[in-house]
Amino acid sequence: MPHNPASGRLVTIVLEGMSFTGRHGVLASERRKGSSFRVDLSARVEAPARCRDRLSDTVDYRVLYSGTKAIVEKKRFRTLEALATAIAGGAARLKKVRSVRVRVTKMALVLASGTTCAVEVERP
Repeated sequence: MPHNPASGRLVTIVLEGMSFTGRHGVLASERRKGSSFRVDLSARVEAPARCRDRLSDTVDYRVLYSGTKAIVEKKRFRTLEALATAIAGGAARLKKVRSVRVRVTKMALVLASGTTCAVEVERP
């Protein structure tokens, strides 16, 4: 939905460094044992033109966090792309969210010790 400047303004809510354990990956061992994931989420939210300091005027950060946590910890995906897309889709469905960007980092890859891999997904 396009933003109508007369109706207010857009603000960006950023949650960085959310850390979860999930069972995602191509290898059966990754899905069985689980791995650590870091999620950074940025949501553009429609807000009133004048800040009234009301939670009802924005998106509750706790809702973004708990939705992300549920997807990472309860669902299973083979690819980071699918995981990031699911998180972005959940956030994009929230009222007032106009766009979302999600970055998912798998903290330990089986490729080499200390190697991480990340995927970013944007959703209008």
